[in-house]
Amino acid sequence: MRATSGHSAPPRVRASLALVALLALPGHGLADAPTPPEAGYPPLGTEVMVPDLSPAEATPDPIAAFHGLTGGPAVDTPTRPTAPAVAVGPAEPIAPPPVNRLSVMLDWYPSPRHAALYVAQARDLFASRGLEVELRAPADPDVPTKLLAAERVDLALTRQPLLHLMVDRGQPLVRVATLVGVPLAALVVREDAGIEGPGQLAGSRLGHADLDDEAVLLASLLARHEIPREALDSPDLHFRLEEAMREGRVDGVIGAVRYLLPRALADEGLATRTYTTDAMGVPRHDGLILVANRERLVRQRDAITRLVDALEEATAWLVEHPEQGWALLAATEPALDTPTNRAAWPAALARLTLTPAALHARRYADFERFLNEQGLVSATTPVARLAIDPNR
Repeated sequence: MRATSGHSAPPRVRASLALVALLALPGHGLADAPTPPEAGYPPLGTEVMVPDLSPAEATPDPIAAFHGLTGGPAVDTPTRPTAPAVAVGPAEPIAPPPVNRLSVMLDWYPSPRHAALYVAQARDLFASRGLEVELRAPADPDVPTKLLAAERVDLALTRQPLLHLMVDRGQPLVRVATLVGVPLAALVVREDAGIEGPGQLAGSRLGHADLDDEAVLLASLLARHEIPREALDSPDLHFRLEEAMREGRVDGVIGAVRYLLPRALADEGLATRTYTTDAMGVPRHDGLILVANRERLVRQRDAITRLVDALEEATAWLVEHPEQGWALLAATEPALDTPTNRAAWPAALARLTLTPAALHARRYADFERFLNEQGLVSATTPVARLAIDPNR
């Protein structure tokens, strides 16, 4: 207890002093105490005893006072709750940071079929959408999808048949855009090889550059003409298709771009015959697609959508300005400016897809069914696992 005097006592102290004054009246055992003034306060200098209000008592725990109360409607009311009325819900999800940088690996060395990417870069269509896009050429045509599956690049270019094979093998790849919506691959054979048609390939040597060239195109071609696989040789030529043909190390190649290799060989005096995928018995499919890693798609989807939108704008500009487009393409990537590529530009431009994001779902379903019927995949994969429209 501590002594307090003066006229500036707080309200609770004044109440205690009033009680002491009351007890001091006659008959309450304190008759000898001084009579308080009319205001109800003791004379100045009078010692009175008041409760010691320590900080702990002055600010008690608001919940502790109710711990002993009985629950129920008679007690647990809004004015006297038994516990604080706090609404507890799930934590807000942490939004992933925005992705503004994307690396894109080409399927081959720079080619006219990659025009939309290079023009979008040159005309700042990526930058205007807040993107930094890096275009890379592969060291080997077999590696882009493998690097994408290993999360070494953000996006990669490939062909629809290879996508089906990779997904069937458990790789987390998904199509997000189409740059060329028709097949580009062909069987190209030397005219002096004595091969008059696809049915005469037994005993020949056909090179290829990638997995789908051998596992889908060649397999379908041989099945259609009932030629056993062991009846011919098919070495992996990587990037050296033209070189192998020119030097006579192979009789032909499968998977070559139909409007490029024959022209390049003709410029060097080598006559060839070309057979399209229709002649191989392979259904129509997308010839050049952009694929993403499904496991990173949620975080990257907004950036991918912006990139694909830039590709659509670039393609529309190319169609409207074909001559300016070629000049810009050649200036941006000088390695493209060759006689073969200049001659192939109209054919390449005509095959570019005007709506890259749009998905032809039935085409993917039909091609997956074809692969399953041919025994080229282990199971039928739903289209939703193979391809998406990033705008949906």
